Amino acid sequence: MSELFTTIARWFDSQAGISNLDQNSTEIDWIRCIPFFALHFACFGVLWVGTSTTAVLVAVGLYFLRMFAITAFYHRYFSHRSFNTSRWFQFIFAVIGASSIQRGPLWWAAHHRHHHRVSDLPEDTHSPIQHGFWWSHLFWFSCQSNFRTKTELIEDFNRFPELRLIDRFDILSPLALGLLLFILGEVLDLYFPQLGTSGAQLFVWGLISTIFLFHATFATNSLAHLFGKRRYKTGDLSRNNFWMALLTLGEGWHNNHHHYPSSVQQGFFWWEIDITYWILVLMSKLGLVWNLRLVPEKAKLASLI
Repeated sequence: MSELFTTIARWFDSQAGISNLDQNSTEIDWIRCIPFFALHFACFGVLWVGTSTTAVLVAVGLYFLRMFAITAFYHRYFSHRSFNTSRWFQFIFAVIGASSIQRGPLWWAAHHRHHHRVSDLPEDTHSPIQHGFWWSHLFWFSCQSNFRTKTELIEDFNRFPELRLIDRFDILSPLALGLLLFILGEVLDLYFPQLGTSGAQLFVWGLISTIFLFHATFATNSLAHLFGKRRYKTGDLSRNNFWMALLTLGEGWHNNHHHYPSSVQQGFFWWEIDITYWILVLMSKLGLVWNLRLVPEKAKLASLI
């Protein structure tokens, strides 16, 4: 019974009973999965709350904002340090990224760094080549061996107490977002009833946005190692996929990325759409980010298949 309560406590505090985790267990922790599946079922609430142009626009806007937080900051910044920014700006996007319900920035980046060290080898915890599609896409993060933050791989950012706080209580950001959406919907319903929305409606459409965001992000782990074209010999089976690049604002150029991971630009050529990179270029002109690290021209032409 105490183990059950500890597992439930980890829904709210990722440090709860951390010393009791089985670091070798690859069994699915089904109790841990309850909130994940509950979010999917909650999306059927749209049958009761209905839809409106306002709700759909909010959902789409949240998708792109949080996808950018994941691709630009969780991935290219925290995982690969492909550009620099200020402490307050990294905090803002860490909070936004955490609202996607993909754990905290330290956990996310540390596991991604591990992935690059052993990509598509047996030690790669979310390789579809080694462990199959569904494990790679959905279940790898549910087992106890992958629950803790690998702080030894993220010491550079683990020194920031505010990032450690976000990482430990990563549930706070999505809860705050859900509350904000409900309040916004109620205010709009009160003062702008012609919009045809409500607090419950915006909340449910926020959940729908989150689920689409989740599956698009983790399709990079699964589908981007199975479908697409390989330009470079990278030692793994990473692939470039145009449709994945559109859904993930540029992350679909996955073979490019594994060829030169430290580049802030994953669409190496002008015809490879990389919206995340374009936004970062704009931010650099505004002085919000700087030292954008690009792939050298020589590297673009090296190891072509």
